[in-house]
Amino acid sequence: MPNPVGSIDLLPLISARRIARRVEQMGLELSKHFAGKDPLVLVVMDGASYFATDLTRAIQLPPLRIHFISASSYHGGTKSSGSVQLSKLPNCKDEDILLIDDILDTGHTLTAIEQNLSALGAQSIFSCILLDKPGGREVPYQPNLVGFTVPNAFLVGYGLDYMDRMRHLPDICIASP
Repeated sequence: MPNPVGSIDLLPLISARRIARRVEQMGLELSKHFAGKDPLVLVVMDGASYFATDLTRAIQLPPLRIHFISASSYHGGTKSSGSVQLSKLPNCKDEDILLIDDILDTGHTLTAIEQNLSALGAQSIFSCILLDKPGGREVPYQPNLVGFTVPNAFLVGYGLDYMDRMRHLPDICIASP
């Protein structure tokens, strides 16, 4: 059976061990930030699922409410189209939101999500991003908490994919399709 994604070269960028250490640190920071609050955790699917699972386990707060939202802008390619499609946004009126995403690239997706959450009446929005790729930014967006700053390259692993494949890789790698 032919490989549907062809031959792809992978260059390890961030090891699973470094990811785990940083996610633990981020969990402690979020525990302090949200102390005394009951945040609604919104996870941008599908890519952030690995990060969000590990991160929410590291947050030391009473039982969290976790909701998965859908946002897409890549539409099967390796670059953002700039057109963001959102779905599954919950009622968040008067809620303190912890918004978790895997990667901040162009800024279009997180800007669109925050605008929609604000319009729905969110009290506050705190964005937590595993990877910040400032070299890809097309619209200004400043996340509240970042795990790692990465080069402007196509990345896979730890939830990041190429054509719905390679999310399961434990390390984050630069992919050259």
